[in-house]
Amino acid sequence: MFGLVLHAVLGIAVLAIIIRANPAIFSAMRTGPQFSALEIIYYVAGIVSIPLCWYFNYRFVAQYQVGSSNPFWGPGSWVQFIQLGYTNPAASSASADYTIANLVLLPLFTIIDGRRRGIKLAWLYLAFVLFASFSFAWAFYLATVERQRRQQQQQQQSASSQPMNAA
Repeated sequence: MFGLVLHAVLGIAVLAIIIRANPAIFSAMRTGPQFSALEIIYYVAGIVSIPLCWYFNYRFVAQYQVGSSNPFWGPGSWVQFIQLGYTNPAASSASADYTIANLVLLPLFTIIDGRRRGIKLAWLYLAFVLFASFSFAWAFYLATVERQRRQQQQQQQSASSQPMNAA
């Protein structure tokens, strides 16, 4: 169970680092609602994934980690968790799809897209996936991009409404 608690602590730490590294994105909106409907949908979807995924993670650890506390190999470990994801063709299909999306596509997308958008430490979304859930990391990244878009839109509106100085 120590591994689950450690994942929670590390997930919260990564989330805090991402937010602190991007103060312009996560600062309060100057006008309008603090969160758009789209941001709220992303946050709700991501937050709902956490207890759902953790419920099954807890059940896995409780059922399989008998007499072992090694999270890397042996009973109740990462290795066994991944092996069990491939126990039948249906589970194997879902696990393969999830693995590719989780370990290749999301990290590649968030790192490249984040760099293009100027999101600092976008590579930390990869760490976030490892500590929270794929769904939460993906939802949080999408909410970050939406919030950044809204912040930039407000900046552009403020700049265009500034009176021009006569020379």
